[in-house]
Parts: sequence; structure tokens; C-alpha cells
Amino acid sequence: MTEGQGPLQVTRPSPEIVVAALHRPHRKNALTEEMFQALAELCAGLRKDTGTRVLVLTGTGADFCSGYDLDEAGRIAALPPAELLGLLERQAAAVTGLRDIPQPVIAAVDGVAVGAGLSLALAADLRVVTTRARLRASFVTMGLSGGDMGASWLLPRLTGLGFASEMMLTGRYVAADEALGHGLANTVTAPGALHTTALGLARRIAAHSPVAVALTKRVLQANADAPSLAVALEREAPLQTVAAGSPGLRQAVADFRSARPGRPATPAAPTTPATPATPAASTTPTEN
Repeated sequence: MTEGQGPLQVTRPSPEIVVAALHRPHRKNALTEEMFQALAELCAGLRKDTGTRVLVLTGTGADFCSGYDLDEAGRIAALPPAELLGLLERQAAAVTGLRDIPQPVIAAVDGVAVGAGLSLALAADLRVVTTRARLRASFVTMGLSGGDMGASWLLPRLTGLGFASEMMLTGRYVAADEALGHGLANTVTAPGALHTTALGLARRIAAHSPVAVALTKRVLQANADAPSLAVALEREAPLQTVAAGSPGLRQAVADFRSARPGRPATPAAPTTPATPATPAASTTPTEN
């Protein structure tokens, strides 16, 4: 994982959190092949990075991502089928990379998230958007199928098929409040608070056992399409076995016990007053 400048600006605000910013603000962070490659390489590095707990994906400037760069889109139309297929596979590697890394991914979205940019946001586990965010599945407006970079699979699972169909067939913009209402966003915040809000959410996640968090991400993805409760339970059992044997459970139990207020001491049994002895009957006759 390379930190610094480039088409993907990678920083580490704290040891356990990585922020990756799409870095072409002059083009509203429009995506290029170089950016897809950088994302795939970042995810490959994070799979081996046991110190990183959360990835925050965002954009520099006022926008998240305006989609695939139109200058490159024109070139794509002229590619032979074999070359085009290879390009699409490289793009897909960025999406599957975000889904497959053990760390949860938070998409911090300001401004537009359009087309392939929306697909990247959909691939995240959580989405924090600003009040000025506008999300758009714009594929049909460009004469393309909505089946692009996983959008046709990811979007219905967040919003339901009806709303996903509307977004993908009309290509209209969806504002922040509507996105929140349909499950497309988890949180809406002011533009100036996006970074703070996303990092706050990342820190809450990072505070938990990395094994528990990674297994939770895995089982959520696996069971989103489970055909039955029985199958879901079967998938949960081996992962929970792994979690139960990790240091996280032992530490959590120890922390709980140390934080639990001490039980009040059991009060001593009350002392029963001695019953006064009954005077022995006098042998002296009572005087009249």
C-alpha cells in the first residue's frame, strides 16, 4: 500500500484507519484505468494488512466521483471485444476488492456519485453522504446497460428492486434525503462535517475486535442471499466458532467484568437479642 499523492491519495489519520481519496478534482474525480488499478492494488495490500481496521473511500474536492472519464469512454467504444473484456475485468477487480477485503469500507460521498462512481459507493459496506450529495445510475443515459461494475446486483440489495429499477431505467439523480429513505445512505451530514462524521463512524468500528468485525462483514455478505434460515445458521456456526476462539471474546469478557460494579457485600445476619431468662419460681411464699 503506497501512501501519498497520485490518482488515489492514501492517508492514515490514525494507525487503524486508512483514507483513500479519488484524486482528480479538476475532473470531479472521474475514473481512469490508472485509478482502477490503484484501487485494486490498495485492496490487495489491505488484505495482508492486519493493522488496518477500516477503509474510508472518498473524493478530493467537492465531489465523490462523476463516473468513468468521458475521454476514456470514447476510446473504449473502439476497442476490440477481447481488449474491452480485459478492461471490464480490471474495473471489476476494484469493486470485488472493496467487497472482499476483511476491513469494512465506508464511502464518504459529497457532491456527485454517478455511474461507475456510484458503483464504487455501492460496493462499500456503509455510505455517509452530505446534504448536497446527488447519486445517479446514469448508464442508460450513455447508451449503456445498467449492468456495469456490479450496480445491477448491489443496488437492488440496498434499496429493493422497485427503487433500483427506477434509478437504473430513468437515470435520474437521487438527493441525499431520498437516498437515506431508501437505504442507499446510512447517514446524512453537512458538507463540512463529512470527514469528521466518516472518521467517527470508522473509529466506532475500529474499537471492536478485528476478527469479530471481519467475520461480521463476511457473514452479512454471505447471508444476504441465503435461501433459508437453516442455510444462514449453517454459515454462521463455523464463523462464530472462529470468533469464539479469538482473543477478542476473552478480552471483552475481561473488560466487562472489570467494568462491572462490585456486588454489595452480603450483609451479616442480624444479631437476635437474647431473650431475657424467665425468673425461676420463688420458693418463698408470696406475701399478701
